[in-house]
Amino acid sequence: MSAFLAGACATTSARKATTAPPTTPVASSTSAISATATIRPGTAKPTPTLAAAPSARSTSVATPTAAQTAAATRTIAIGAGPQTHYTIERQPPAGSCHYTVVDAAMGEYLPDPKCTPGAISPAVTQDNLASTICKKGYTKSVRPPEDVTDAEKAANAASYSYTGSLKTAEYDHFIPLELGGDPNDPRNLWVEPNDATATTVNNPKDGVESSLNYLVCNAIHGKPYLPLAKAQELIATNWTTAKVLARQLLVSN
Repeated sequence: MSAFLAGACATTSARKATTAPPTTPVASSTSAISATATIRPGTAKPTPTLAAAPSARSTSVATPTAAQTAAATRTIAIGAGPQTHYTIERQPPAGSCHYTVVDAAMGEYLPDPKCTPGAISPAVTQDNLASTICKKGYTKSVRPPEDVTDAEKAANAASYSYTGSLKTAEYDHFIPLELGGDPNDPRNLWVEPNDATATTVNNPKDGVESSLNYLVCNAIHGKPYLPLAKAQELIATNWTTAKVLARQLLVSN
């Protein structure tokens, strides 16, 4: 385990989280994608079930990092990257994915590392930051259209047994686009529950993503910066501790 991941464990060991008991796990993130079939945009969209709050079945207790360690110690998967035409990607089986609840009141949840370990885009590298994630308009230019993501979001809600409002739950890029996350790899997208008082999809993870993007992009401005690969690994390990740990991993230009 790398030194900064050991720091992540020490930072979060005192924070307790609850995870849903495993039922039918996805065989593996790699095998799941190799078997992925695509559904054309004309396919009928699943109808989401809405309720007042997200469903988070939990009977056991674990620390957030313990639930994420297996995914964090593996090399992050590489997706297909930006496409000129996106198709609707098949999601994990209904009920097979389970959230780790860090702090429900604050809207802090982690995805199931078997279903959503994260995936990065091959089009974004440390050497081309100025023309990709550090360039205004980049994320908009690679984001899949809503007719694709709306259908995926409803299906992914079933994967996670999510029954809360889809109006306040973001269909989130686990490794965000602004940190080089893959735009439409199913390993990198999940329905992210929000806090109970939320009225929009804006959530605490958004601020963490922006902060890390700022630190990564310092590389093109001659300031101490966070290497892109480190930023991606911090998010994939535990986004709730990523902002604090990032400051300890800056390198000089």
